Amino acid sequence: MLLRRIVARVALAQVREQDAAWHPDQRDCAGLIRFAFRSAYKQVAPERLSTPLWRDGRGRPSDFADAEVLLQRNFQLLGRDDATRESLRTGDVLAFRQEQDAGPIFHLMLVVRPEDRAHAPARVVYHPGEKGAAVRTGVLQNLATEAPLEWRPVPRNASFLGFFRFKEWMS
Repeated sequence: MLLRRIVARVALAQVREQDAAWHPDQRDCAGLIRFAFRSAYKQVAPERLSTPLWRDGRGRPSDFADAEVLLQRNFQLLGRDDATRESLRTGDVLAFRQEQDAGPIFHLMLVVRPEDRAHAPARVVYHPGEKGAAVRTGVLQNLATEAPLEWRPVPRNASFLGFFRFKEWMS
């Protein structure tokens, strides 16, 4: 699907240099997802943007949704297991919930899977959330095996919420 490829291209471009069109106040993990998806739709299906792409906490169309609301209203859980991880497609999302003293923090990572799976691994692209931070990328399998447990996308990690797909792409 062309939309998925453009989402990946936009997200990966942010690793090299963050696009000036991506407002600095929106630069966090959810902002990267919103920016990449909106940019892809602008290129491929601009008519879809005649109404907001996202749903807010009450399910109403909205231009903004934080990480928690993106998961609750805009993305569908696919699963949490290794088989689901292997079936992920570009544009799918990994989600984590980290408990903090000030309350839970949700974190999202975008999956980028090459068309030629035999010659390149699936990657994740994400913004770590800190103001002024760079967008990062890494190999999905390495995240599952080498990251600190609270960031591993594996069933035994209670902070890992699962793998998700944009609801409009579920068919």
